[in-house]
Amino acid sequence: MTSPLRDGTVRRGHGALSNPAGRFERHRAEAVDDGGFQDTDTEGPPLTVTPEHARALISTNDSPDIPFEQSINPYRGCSHACVYCYARPSHAYMGLSAGLDFETKLFYKADAAALLRRELDRPGYLCKPITLGANTDPYQPIERELRVTREILEVLAACRHPVTVITKSALVLRDLDLLGALAKDNLVQVGVSITTLDAELKRCMEPQTASPAARLRTVRELTAAGIAAGVLVAPVIPALTDHDLEAILEAAAAAGARWAGYVLLRLPHELRVLFSEWLHAHYPDRAAHVLSLIRQMRHGQENDPRFGSRMRGEGPLADMLRARFQAACRRSGLNTGRNASLDVERFRRPSASAQLTLDFEC
Repeated sequence: MTSPLRDGTVRRGHGALSNPAGRFERHRAEAVDDGGFQDTDTEGPPLTVTPEHARALISTNDSPDIPFEQSINPYRGCSHACVYCYARPSHAYMGLSAGLDFETKLFYKADAAALLRRELDRPGYLCKPITLGANTDPYQPIERELRVTREILEVLAACRHPVTVITKSALVLRDLDLLGALAKDNLVQVGVSITTLDAELKRCMEPQTASPAARLRTVRELTAAGIAAGVLVAPVIPALTDHDLEAILEAAAAAGARWAGYVLLRLPHELRVLFSEWLHAHYPDRAAHVLSLIRQMRHGQENDPRFGSRMRGEGPLADMLRARFQAACRRSGLNTGRNASLDVERFRRPSASAQLTLDFEC
């Protein structure tokens, strides 16, 4: 049973203010003030990292509004602690909370490289680009020690398999050697997520992520290394971050970004309550307005899960946001080559790659 952990307390380094029970839990704990001792510690719960022995590594989807069919998520949970993260509700499948549990109870895919080799070696495997970071960030802080993402990239590079990386971390620059080798054969692109250029808002909303300046520097260094880089303005939060849209795209283009995308804030399941709680605590003067604008773009609800509208919203405000994005991209020269596809013809199965290596050594 998940503890509520002093509901509503702002904790240093955390986005969520509480730890509500997951939607599948039969029992719930409630915080009760009995007039006794109050714990004033605002550090939050300790970080735990647990290996997950998965049976498969590659996930597939056929969603019409997601631009990839295959993805790998090296980690469950994310200590970046972004309060708006749409992946938070997935922690309920682990019997955990989308709140502080998501930020502090992390899981990593043990034996990821071996699993990937096995899946890529299946006789019926059809090579399609794999996206790293579709759910949680593959370069969150624990990657520095665990190196699960790097091991996955090593397998993909050896097999000449195309890959797209999505991150908001400068740690991706650690793997320039692998990414650069893939880029020479048009086998990789990297999308850097930038939500705001306001460093103070970033610290509150995305407490454990790289600064906006560091992310732009990451785009610049990726581009300098010959790696196709782009920027995702995701999520766009009306009346909170949307005013930064044009400035982010202009700065991204100046840093060498080739393409850009955006996603309107999504608030599925438990995230609706967690984000509203955060908004009222940190921006009480505009909380009602922000939520009202979201509902205006979501058919009166905080979330609209329907394909075709869940990423962009609908209605006059959503149309205006879309027009602003398109106009800013035209001015900045972004997305002129966005339709260029990664090469799938160079793929070699792991067993074949190993044999080629042995032949070469002989």
